[in-house]
Amino acid sequence: MAKNTIVTENAVVLEGYQAVLKPSKYGYSLATTVGQEMVDRLEEDRVDALKWAESKLKNPKRATLKPEPWEEVSEGVYKIKFSWNEDNKPPIVDTEGVPITDDRTPLYSGSQVKLAFYQKPYLLKDGVTYGTSLKIQAIQVVALNGAAGVDTGDMTTEDAAALFGSTPGFKQAAPNVSVMTDDTDDDDEF
Repeated sequence: MAKNTIVTENAVVLEGYQAVLKPSKYGYSLATTVGQEMVDRLEEDRVDALKWAESKLKNPKRATLKPEPWEEVSEGVYKIKFSWNEDNKPPIVDTEGVPITDDRTPLYSGSQVKLAFYQKPYLLKDGVTYGTSLKIQAIQVVALNGAAGVDTGDMTTEDAAALFGSTPGFKQAAPNVSVMTDDTDDDDEF
């Protein structure tokens, strides 16, 4: 069976707890959500993968098919999860393809990444339980979301202006400075 690599065309947002650069006590993990179009591709790919697994079953009449490795969280939005260990750690790169090796990089929930992964069929040792799992191949970090804010990378002043829109208040060309007066009486003590 050929490995069909799937790449997210647009960046996806990480959701929930992430252990991408530094493992937790359970190893590395990544979770995100994808749309209906991606799940349609996965479902199409799953058909071939399950055919392979079914050909390896000891007793097809007593077989147990495990659920899909994605879960619908709202209409048209699905959560997918990946986990790995040190032996099969995927390459993690920035937007220019430079490897990210600093495990202190704040790659948390809300960060944006592109993913390359494939769907792998499996058959448990009992010979009757089968299904598919998603295996990560590579991660490209597009934007970080740390505790202090979001690193959008190369945001221009025009991008920032479009982000915030127009608000009454300070203008570089015509500052509206207000003089603060101190109306407190020095004799008043608390």
